[in-house]
Amino acid sequence: MKKRRKKTKKKTGFIAKAQQKAFRAFFLFILVFLTVVFLFGDHGVYQLYRIKMLRKSTLKRIEELKIEKQVLADEKQRLETDLKYIESIAREKYRMAKTGEKVFKVIPRE
Repeated sequence: MKKRRKKTKKKTGFIAKAQQKAFRAFFLFILVFLTVVFLFGDHGVYQLYRIKMLRKSTLKRIEELKIEKQVLADEKQRLETDLKYIESIAREKYRMAKTGEKVFKVIPRE
């Protein structure tokens, strides 16, 4: 009977060690899985970084568009009220002239 007990203790020791290894492997797997999810998941650190950079670029674009909107509003106001500005645009852009004026076209040399 004593021999059997030794074998049983050896088997239970082997089983206990196998269970410990299995538990450690399972724990390690869970730890790695949670780390990957934390870093690369839908709400992970990488995703939050990308969203933050996208938000930053969007806010910058909004500021640029606000400035452009203000410039266009000023341009519109000048076109509606400032006759000298309208005249200068007509002369420069459309090569218009007042009655009696001559317009010369300058051709650059190549």
